[in-house]
Amino acid sequence: MNVTRRELIAAAAQAAVAASVPLRRAGAQAPVIRFGVLNDLSGPYKDIGGPLSAAATRLAISDFGAAAKGMTVEILTADHQNKPDVGAGIARQWFDRDGVDVILDVPNSGVALAVAGVAKEKNKVFLPSNPGTSDLTGKLCNANTIHWAYDTWMLAHATGSALVRNGGNAWYFITADYAFGHALQRDTSEFVTGAGGKVLGAARYPFPGTSDFSGFLLQAQSSGANVVAFANAGADTINSIKQAKEFGLKQTLAGLLVFISDVHSMGLETAQGLVISSSFYWDLNDRTRAFSQRLWAMAPNVRAGMGQAGCYSAALAYLKVAQAMGVAAAKQDGAATVARMKAMPIDDDCFGTGTIREDGRKIHPAYLFQVKKPAESRQPWDYYTLRATIPADEAFRPLKDGGCPLVKS
Repeated sequence: MNVTRRELIAAAAQAAVAASVPLRRAGAQAPVIRFGVLNDLSGPYKDIGGPLSAAATRLAISDFGAAAKGMTVEILTADHQNKPDVGAGIARQWFDRDGVDVILDVPNSGVALAVAGVAKEKNKVFLPSNPGTSDLTGKLCNANTIHWAYDTWMLAHATGSALVRNGGNAWYFITADYAFGHALQRDTSEFVTGAGGKVLGAARYPFPGTSDFSGFLLQAQSSGANVVAFANAGADTINSIKQAKEFGLKQTLAGLLVFISDVHSMGLETAQGLVISSSFYWDLNDRTRAFSQRLWAMAPNVRAGMGQAGCYSAALAYLKVAQAMGVAAAKQDGAATVARMKAMPIDDDCFGTGTIREDGRKIHPAYLFQVKKPAESRQPWDYYTLRATIPADEAFRPLKDGGCPLVKS
Protein backbone atom coordinates (compact mmCIF):
# COMPACT_ATOMS: atom_id res chain seq x y z
CA MET A 1 0.00 0.00 0.00
CA ASN A 2 1.35 3.43 -0.94
CA VAL A 3 1.43 6.00 1.87
CA THR A 4 1.22 9.67 1.02
CA ARG A 5 3.26 12.42 2.65
CA ARG A 6 0.06 13.83 4.18
CA GLU A 7 -0.72 10.44 5.75
CA LEU A 8 2.79 10.23 7.18
CA ILE A 9 2.41 13.63 8.83
CA ALA A 10 -0.98 12.66 10.22
CA ALA A 11 0.47 9.43 11.61
CA ALA A 12 3.27 11.36 13.31
CA ALA A 13 0.75 13.68 14.88
CA GLN A 14 -1.28 10.72 16.13
CA ALA A 15 1.90 9.30 17.64
CA ALA A 16 2.38 12.59 19.48
CA VAL A 17 -0.95 12.13 21.20
CA ALA A 18 -0.18 8.51 22.04
CA ALA A 19 3.12 9.63 23.59
CA SER A 20 1.52 12.31 25.76
CA VAL A 21 2.63 12.30 29.38
CA PRO A 22 0.05 14.02 31.57
CA LEU A 23 1.29 15.17 34.95
CA ARG A 24 -2.23 15.58 36.24
CA ARG A 25 -5.62 15.24 34.65
CA ALA A 26 -7.51 18.41 34.02
CA GLY A 27 -10.02 19.44 36.65
CA ALA A 28 -13.41 20.73 35.64
CA GLN A 29 -12.88 24.17 37.09
CA ALA A 30 -9.35 25.33 36.30
CA PRO A 31 -7.83 25.82 32.84
CA VAL A 32 -4.95 23.47 32.06
CA ILE A 33 -1.51 24.54 30.86
CA ARG A 34 -0.12 22.11 28.32
CA PHE A 35 3.53 21.97 27.32
CA GLY A 36 4.51 20.16 24.14
CA VAL A 37 8.10 18.89 24.18
CA LEU A 38 8.91 18.36 20.51
CA ASN A 39 12.24 16.78 19.65
CA ASP A 40 14.15 13.85 18.19
CA LEU A 41 13.28 10.63 20.03
CA SER A 42 14.91 8.17 17.65
CA GLY A 43 17.52 9.84 15.45
CA PRO A 44 20.85 11.70 15.61
CA TYR A 45 19.62 14.34 18.10
CA LYS A 46 18.02 11.97 20.61
CA ASP A 47 20.72 12.44 23.25
CA ILE A 48 20.68 16.25 23.14
CA GLY A 49 16.89 16.41 23.53
CA GLY A 50 14.89 13.22 23.81
CA PRO A 51 13.30 12.04 27.07
CA LEU A 52 15.68 14.11 29.21
CA SER A 53 14.13 17.33 27.88
CA ALA A 54 10.72 16.14 29.07
CA ALA A 55 12.22 15.21 32.44
CA ALA A 56 13.74 18.69 32.77
CA THR A 57 10.34 20.21 31.99
CA ARG A 58 8.71 18.04 34.66
CA LEU A 59 11.34 19.21 37.14
CA ALA A 60 10.51 22.84 36.35
CA ILE A 61 6.83 22.16 37.06
CA SER A 62 7.74 20.46 40.33
CA ASP A 63 10.19 23.17 41.43
CA PHE A 64 7.62 25.85 40.63
CA GLY A 65 5.08 24.05 42.82
CA ALA A 66 2.33 24.20 40.22
CA ALA A 67 0.00 21.83 42.06
CA ALA A 68 0.35 23.72 45.34
CA LYS A 69 -0.47 26.93 43.49
CA GLY A 70 -3.65 25.40 42.09
CA MET A 71 -2.30 25.11 38.54
CA THR A 72 -2.86 22.00 36.45
CA VAL A 73 0.00 21.31 34.03
CA GLU A 74 0.40 18.53 31.46
CA ILE A 75 3.16 17.51 29.07
CA LEU A 76 2.86 16.01 25.60
CA THR A 77 5.89 14.64 23.77
CA ALA A 78 6.48 13.84 20.11
CA ASP A 79 9.24 12.95 17.65
CA HIS A 80 9.58 15.42 14.75
CA GLN A 81 11.82 12.95 12.84
CA ASN A 82 14.03 15.91 11.82
CA LYS A 83 11.50 16.81 9.11
CA PRO A 84 10.13 20.36 9.04
CA ASP A 85 6.79 19.31 7.57
CA VAL A 86 6.31 16.63 10.22
CA GLY A 87 7.24 19.06 13.00
CA ALA A 88 4.90 21.74 11.66
CA GLY A 89 2.11 19.17 11.32
CA ILE A 90 2.48 18.06 14.94
CA ALA A 91 2.58 21.67 16.13
CA ARG A 92 -0.56 22.51 14.19
CA GLN A 93 -2.46 19.54 15.65
CA TRP A 94 -1.20 20.27 19.15
CA PHE A 95 -2.40 23.87 18.94
CA ASP A 96 -5.67 23.19 17.08
CA ARG A 97 -6.89 20.00 18.68
CA ASP A 98 -4.90 19.07 21.78
CA GLY A 99 -4.86 22.35 23.68
CA VAL A 100 -1.07 22.81 23.77
CA ASP A 101 -0.10 26.32 24.84
CA VAL A 102 3.70 26.17 24.65
CA ILE A 103 6.13 24.15 22.52
CA LEU A 104 9.62 23.55 23.94
CA ASP A 105 12.99 22.14 22.85
CA VAL A 106 13.01 21.35 19.05
CA PRO A 107 16.57 20.38 18.15
CA ASN A 108 16.83 20.92 14.37
CA SER A 109 16.82 24.42 12.98
CA GLY A 110 14.71 23.64 9.93
CA VAL A 111 11.98 22.16 12.13
CA ALA A 112 12.24 25.08 14.58
CA LEU A 113 11.78 27.67 11.85
CA ALA A 114 8.69 25.81 10.60
CA VAL A 115 7.22 25.55 14.12
CA ALA A 116 7.91 29.24 14.77
CA GLY A 117 5.73 30.07 11.79
CA VAL A 118 2.89 27.90 13.11
CA ALA A 119 3.15 29.46 16.59
CA LYS A 120 2.89 32.92 15.06
CA GLU A 121 -0.10 31.91 12.94
CA LYS A 122 -1.92 30.37 15.92
CA ASN A 123 -0.81 33.05 18.42
CA LYS A 124 0.77 30.47 20.73
CA VAL A 125 4.11 30.42 22.57
CA PHE A 126 7.27 28.84 21.19
CA LEU A 127 10.29 28.54 23.51
CA PRO A 128 12.96 26.61 21.58
CA SER A 129 16.15 25.81 23.47
CA ASN A 130 17.84 23.30 21.17
CA PRO A 131 17.89 24.66 17.60
CA GLY A 132 20.99 26.57 16.63
CA THR A 133 20.05 29.01 13.88
CA SER A 134 20.44 32.65 14.87
CA ASP A 135 17.79 33.51 12.24
CA LEU A 136 15.16 32.81 14.93
CA THR A 137 16.12 36.15 16.46
CA GLY A 138 17.23 37.73 13.20
CA LYS A 139 15.35 38.24 9.97
CA LEU A 140 12.85 35.45 10.82
CA CYS A 141 12.05 36.54 14.39
CA ASN A 142 8.46 36.84 15.53
CA ALA A 143 6.54 38.05 18.59
CA ASN A 144 5.61 34.52 19.73
CA THR A 145 9.11 33.03 19.94
CA ILE A 146 11.92 33.25 22.50
CA HIS A 147 15.19 31.49 21.61
CA TRP A 148 16.55 30.20 24.88
CA ALA A 149 19.88 28.44 25.40
CA TYR A 150 22.35 29.10 22.57
CA ASP A 151 22.62 29.94 18.88
CA THR A 152 25.09 29.76 16.05
CA TRP A 153 26.37 33.31 16.62
CA MET A 154 27.22 32.51 20.25
CA LEU A 155 28.97 29.28 19.30
CA ALA A 156 30.92 30.91 16.48
CA HIS A 157 31.88 33.90 18.62
CA ALA A 158 33.22 31.80 21.50
CA THR A 159 34.88 28.87 19.75
CA GLY A 160 35.85 30.48 16.45
CA SER A 161 37.41 33.57 17.98
CA ALA A 162 39.37 31.53 20.55
CA LEU A 163 40.90 29.22 17.93
CA VAL A 164 41.91 32.05 15.58
CA ARG A 165 43.62 33.84 18.48
CA ASN A 166 45.61 30.67 19.09
CA GLY A 167 46.88 30.29 15.53
CA GLY A 168 44.02 28.50 13.80
CA ASN A 169 43.92 30.81 10.80
CA ALA A 170 43.03 28.46 7.91
CA TRP A 171 39.67 26.68 8.17
CA TYR A 172 37.83 23.91 6.37
CA PHE A 173 34.21 23.08 7.25
CA ILE A 174 32.33 19.79 7.22
CA THR A 175 28.74 20.95 7.32
CA ALA A 176 25.32 19.37 7.76
CA ASP A 177 23.36 20.42 4.68
CA TYR A 178 20.37 22.17 6.25
CA ALA A 179 19.51 25.44 8.01
CA PHE A 180 21.52 24.84 11.19
CA GLY A 181 24.71 23.74 9.47
CA HIS A 182 24.53 26.59 6.98
CA ALA A 183 24.00 29.16 9.75
CA LEU A 184 26.82 27.79 11.90
CA GLN A 185 29.27 27.77 8.98
CA ARG A 186 28.18 31.28 7.98
CA ASP A 187 28.50 32.77 11.46
CA THR A 188 31.83 31.07 12.20
CA SER A 189 33.26 32.10 8.82
CA GLU A 190 32.48 35.73 9.60
CA PHE A 191 34.47 35.55 12.84
CA VAL A 192 37.37 33.71 11.22
CA THR A 193 37.74 36.17 8.34
CA GLY A 194 37.08 39.15 10.61
CA ALA A 195 40.01 38.07 12.78
CA GLY A 196 42.29 37.76 9.76
CA GLY A 197 41.87 34.06 9.07
CA LYS A 198 40.82 32.32 5.86
CA VAL A 199 38.16 29.77 4.95
CA LEU A 200 39.70 27.39 2.43
CA GLY A 201 36.63 25.35 1.67
CA ALA A 202 33.66 23.36 2.89
CA ALA A 203 32.01 20.00 2.27
CA ARG A 204 28.25 19.77 2.83
CA TYR A 205 26.87 16.32 3.53
CA PRO A 206 23.26 15.10 3.34
CA PHE A 207 21.35 15.38 6.63
CA PRO A 208 19.99 13.22 8.09
CA GLY A 209 21.30 9.87 6.95
CA THR A 210 25.09 10.28 6.66
CA SER A 211 27.23 7.99 8.81
CA ASP A 212 30.38 7.64 6.69
CA PHE A 213 32.39 10.89 6.70
CA SER A 214 35.56 9.45 5.15
CA GLY A 215 35.26 11.25 1.82
CA PHE A 216 34.65 14.61 3.50
CA LEU A 217 37.53 14.05 5.92
CA LEU A 218 39.91 13.27 3.05
CA GLN A 219 38.95 16.56 1.41
CA ALA A 220 39.62 18.37 4.68
CA GLN A 221 42.91 16.58 5.17
CA SER A 222 44.21 17.67 1.76
CA SER A 223 42.82 21.21 1.92
CA GLY A 224 45.82 22.86 3.58
CA ALA A 225 43.66 24.01 6.50
CA ASN A 226 45.01 23.88 10.04
CA VAL A 227 41.49 23.75 11.55
CA VAL A 228 38.81 21.29 10.51
CA ALA A 229 35.48 22.55 11.83
CA PHE A 230 32.40 20.37 12.18
CA ALA A 231 29.23 22.42 11.64
CA ASN A 232 26.95 19.67 12.87
CA ALA A 233 25.62 18.22 16.13
CA GLY A 234 24.62 15.10 17.99
CA ALA A 235 25.48 11.70 16.52
CA ASP A 236 26.99 13.36 13.42
CA THR A 237 29.51 15.24 15.58
CA ILE A 238 30.38 12.06 17.46
CA ASN A 239 30.86 10.02 14.28
CA SER A 240 32.80 12.67 12.38
CA ILE A 241 35.25 13.35 15.23
CA LYS A 242 35.75 9.63 15.90
CA GLN A 243 36.46 9.02 12.22
CA ALA A 244 38.81 12.02 12.07
CA LYS A 245 40.82 10.50 14.91
CA GLU A 246 40.85 7.12 13.15
CA PHE A 247 42.09 8.76 9.94
CA GLY A 248 44.84 10.44 11.92
CA LEU A 249 44.00 14.02 10.95
CA LYS A 250 46.73 16.28 12.29
CA GLN A 251 44.72 19.49 12.07
CA THR A 252 42.98 21.02 15.07
CA LEU A 253 39.46 19.62 15.26
CA ALA A 254 36.77 22.13 16.15
CA GLY A 255 33.40 20.78 17.21
CA LEU A 256 31.31 23.91 16.86
CA LEU A 257 28.36 22.44 18.77
CA VAL A 258 29.42 19.74 21.20
CA PHE A 259 27.17 18.60 24.03
CA ILE A 260 28.24 16.75 27.14
CA SER A 261 26.36 13.70 25.88
CA ASP A 262 28.62 13.77 22.81
CA VAL A 263 31.75 13.79 24.96
CA HIS A 264 30.32 10.94 27.03
CA SER A 265 29.68 8.90 23.88
CA MET A 266 33.12 9.61 22.40
CA GLY A 267 34.97 9.04 25.66
CA LEU A 268 37.73 11.28 26.99
CA GLU A 269 40.42 9.36 25.12
CA THR A 270 38.90 10.57 21.85
CA ALA A 271 37.46 13.92 22.94
CA GLN A 272 40.35 15.18 25.09
CA GLY A 273 41.61 18.62 24.17
CA LEU A 274 38.52 19.72 22.24
CA VAL A 275 37.69 23.37 22.79
CA ILE A 276 33.95 23.89 22.97
CA SER A 277 31.47 26.58 23.96
CA SER A 278 28.33 26.14 26.02
CA SER A 279 25.93 28.17 28.12
CA PHE A 280 25.52 25.41 30.72
CA TYR A 281 27.63 22.77 32.45
CA TRP A 282 26.25 20.63 35.24
CA ASP A 283 29.37 21.10 37.42
CA LEU A 284 29.85 24.83 36.80
CA ASN A 285 28.73 26.15 40.20
CA ASP A 286 26.61 25.33 43.24
CA ARG A 287 23.33 26.18 41.50
CA THR A 288 23.99 24.05 38.41
CA ARG A 289 25.05 21.17 40.65
CA ALA A 290 21.86 21.50 42.71
CA PHE A 291 19.70 21.45 39.56
CA SER A 292 21.62 18.49 38.19
CA GLN A 293 21.19 16.47 41.37
CA ARG A 294 17.43 17.05 41.35
CA LEU A 295 17.28 16.01 37.69
CA TRP A 296 19.50 13.00 38.37
CA ALA A 297 16.88 11.72 40.82
CA MET A 298 14.32 11.76 37.98
CA ALA A 299 16.65 10.59 35.20
CA PRO A 300 19.70 8.83 36.65
CA ASN A 301 22.95 8.09 34.82
CA VAL A 302 22.73 11.06 32.42
CA ARG A 303 23.61 14.74 32.66
CA ALA A 304 21.72 17.52 30.91
CA GLY A 305 23.19 19.60 28.12
CA MET A 306 22.38 23.24 27.56
CA GLY A 307 19.31 22.55 25.42
CA GLN A 308 17.75 20.31 28.05
CA ALA A 309 18.62 22.82 30.76
CA GLY A 310 16.93 25.39 28.53
CA CYS A 311 13.67 23.41 28.69
CA TYR A 312 13.76 23.69 32.47
CA SER A 313 14.56 27.40 32.43
CA ALA A 314 12.00 28.28 29.76
CA ALA A 315 9.19 26.26 31.35
CA LEU A 316 9.88 27.81 34.74
CA ALA A 317 9.84 31.33 33.30
CA TYR A 318 6.57 30.68 31.47
CA LEU A 319 4.90 29.33 34.61
CA LYS A 320 5.90 32.42 36.59
CA VAL A 321 4.34 34.69 33.98
CA ALA A 322 1.22 32.51 33.68
CA GLN A 323 0.73 32.82 37.42
CA ALA A 324 1.18 36.60 37.28
CA MET A 325 -1.17 37.05 34.30
CA GLY A 326 -3.66 34.37 35.25
CA VAL A 327 -3.64 31.04 33.43
CA ALA A 328 -6.66 31.85 31.27
CA ALA A 329 -5.13 35.13 30.07
CA ALA A 330 -1.76 33.50 29.35
CA LYS A 331 -3.44 30.79 27.30
CA GLN A 332 -5.56 33.26 25.34
CA ASP A 333 -2.82 35.40 23.81
CA GLY A 334 0.61 33.94 23.12
CA ALA A 335 2.18 37.18 21.91
CA ALA A 336 1.00 39.03 25.02
CA THR A 337 2.45 36.28 27.21
CA VAL A 338 5.80 36.47 25.40
CA ALA A 339 5.77 40.26 25.84
CA ARG A 340 5.30 39.78 29.59
CA MET A 341 8.17 37.28 29.63
CA LYS A 342 10.42 39.82 27.94
CA ALA A 343 9.60 42.34 30.66
CA MET A 344 10.37 39.91 33.50
CA PRO A 345 13.88 39.34 34.90
CA ILE A 346 14.94 35.69 34.66
CA ASP A 347 16.69 33.78 37.43
CA ASP A 348 17.09 30.01 37.72
CA ASP A 349 19.64 27.40 38.72
CA CYS A 350 20.69 26.56 35.17
CA PHE A 351 21.68 29.96 33.77
CA GLY A 352 21.51 32.30 36.76
CA THR A 353 20.17 35.79 36.17
CA GLY A 354 19.30 36.95 32.68
CA THR A 355 16.95 38.92 30.47
CA ILE A 356 14.99 38.49 27.26
CA ARG A 357 15.57 41.05 24.51
CA GLU A 358 12.92 42.48 22.22
CA ASP A 359 14.17 40.26 19.37
CA GLY A 360 13.34 37.19 21.47
CA ARG A 361 16.93 36.35 22.39
CA LYS A 362 17.35 35.01 25.96
CA ILE A 363 20.54 36.60 27.31
CA HIS A 364 22.96 34.96 29.77
CA PRO A 365 26.72 34.25 29.93
CA ALA A 366 28.47 31.74 27.70
CA TYR A 367 31.54 29.69 28.57
CA LEU A 368 34.56 28.33 26.76
CA PHE A 369 35.56 24.86 27.99
CA GLN A 370 38.31 22.41 27.17
CA VAL A 371 37.65 18.68 27.42
CA LYS A 372 39.81 17.05 30.08
CA LYS A 373 42.34 14.29 29.61
CA PRO A 374 41.23 10.95 31.08
CA ALA A 375 43.68 11.29 33.99
CA GLU A 376 42.19 14.68 34.93
CA SER A 377 38.63 13.41 35.38
CA ARG A 378 37.78 12.68 39.02
CA GLN A 379 34.23 11.36 38.77
CA PRO A 380 31.63 10.30 36.19
CA TRP A 381 30.71 13.16 33.83
CA ASP A 382 33.65 15.29 35.09
CA TYR A 383 34.64 16.31 31.60
CA TYR A 384 35.26 20.07 31.28
CA THR A 385 37.80 22.64 32.41
CA LEU A 386 36.58 26.24 32.25
CA ARG A 387 38.86 28.39 30.08
CA ALA A 388 36.89 31.63 29.73
CA THR A 389 33.59 33.26 30.61
CA ILE A 390 31.88 35.48 28.03
CA PRO A 391 29.68 38.02 29.84
CA ALA A 392 25.98 38.09 29.02
CA ASP A 393 26.22 41.42 27.22
CA GLU A 394 28.91 40.04 24.89
CA ALA A 395 27.83 36.41 24.46
CA PHE A 396 25.15 36.94 21.80
CA ARG A 397 24.85 38.94 18.60
CA PRO A 398 24.29 42.66 19.20
CA LEU A 399 20.64 43.61 18.95
CA LYS A 400 21.28 46.11 16.15
CA ASP A 401 22.98 43.54 13.93
CA GLY A 402 20.31 40.87 13.74
CA GLY A 403 17.80 42.47 11.37
CA CYS A 404 14.82 41.44 13.49
CA PRO A 405 11.75 43.43 12.39
CA LEU A 406 10.55 43.62 16.02
CA VAL A 407 13.51 45.81 16.97
CA LYS A 408 12.67 49.49 16.94
CA SER A 409 15.42 51.54 15.35
